[in-house]
Amino acid sequence: MLHSALVVLLALAAPAAAQIASGEVSAVRVAPVPPSPAEGLSAEEVARWPAPEARQGVAVDARHFYAIANSRIGKYRKADGVKVAEWVGDRVAIRHLNSCVVERTELVCANSNYPQTPMASSVEIFDTRTMRHLRSVPLGVRDGSLTWVERRAGVRWAALANYDPPRSYLGRTHRDTRIVLFNDSWAEMGGYALPDSLLNKLAPHSLSGGSFGPDGLLYLTGHDASEIYVVRIPAQGPVLEHIATINAPIEGQAWAWDRTAGRTIFAISRSTGAVIVIRVPKI
Repeated sequence: MLHSALVVLLALAAPAAAQIASGEVSAVRVAPVPPSPAEGLSAEEVARWPAPEARQGVAVDARHFYAIANSRIGKYRKADGVKVAEWVGDRVAIRHLNSCVVERTELVCANSNYPQTPMASSVEIFDTRTMRHLRSVPLGVRDGSLTWVERRAGVRWAALANYDPPRSYLGRTHRDTRIVLFNDSWAEMGGYALPDSLLNKLAPHSLSGGSFGPDGLLYLTGHDASEIYVVRIPAQGPVLEHIATINAPIEGQAWAWDRTAGRTIFAISRSTGAVIVIRVPKI
């Protein structure tokens, strides 16, 4: 009986062995490695303005920039860096403004309850002219904290951030950070994962800033590194393509493209409370 069973097993294995020997089937399957992102690119600082609210990020429009702290926003003139208005919020309701972006005459801001759990987020919207709070979009409990949001071609792109211990929740780590797509009714409609080459740079923190550049590429920043990560939306598959890393005189956090000045970004130095204007090289 044992002899018969052995004969059957050898007979079954023979075709597979023959295929391997002939080269029809690879004996070892090796996962393909994505191309390495371009390195050695550097952004140039062109201006710097003191702004005590510059702790989480900055937004910008044609005439002003908006320095962002947890529950405060300072409005400054781009021409001379003079503060002209501010908004001060309820620290209980607006606990952690992470970033803002200007949409026409509105300042659209990502807010979360970080570091509280469960992770809950909202979008807070202000009038850029008066700095008055206009409305709130409650996103409720999510599997990450909302750190930035931007509308592009009818879709709202956003980041849900997760962190390593001791700031992790439900066993999640920085590797659970993801890019989420919402429609204009704020219903989730898809998203992307981050590639390993970028995730390795974020640990133990997560994405803090993000925005599409004039070239259609998505530019991202982490918590404190002096780098900007450039990713491409893939033609297929769920993982973003990390194509370049840019050295920049910033300290991570959130930032904004100056849509009136080509490849110019407004970013922050969190440690000194300053808004930094930089020029970004073409990719």
